Amino acid sequence: MENDQSFEAYLISKKIDSSKFKLEEKSLYDALQSDFDQMNANSFTQQKLFLINPLRRKYLLDTTAALSVAKPKTVFKPKIQK
Repeated sequence: MENDQSFEAYLISKKIDSSKFKLEEKSLYDALQSDFDQMNANSFTQQKLFLINPLRRKYLLDTTAALSVAKPKTVFKPKIQK
């Protein structure tokens, strides 16, 4: 099953710094990426939840970096009727 998002985008959504994680634990990163590519993101989260939480604490993403990846919100523009 293919995912709509990449593994790095998934890690950012979980507030995990993918570059630090990849540099320090390459084998675990590759194993998790392989699993992520084979299943849905929600299934991956359910199966790897007890691995994701310690990784988040160890490789916490800086909040300024997370803001640059966030999607822009649509602004409500009311129509003025005459």
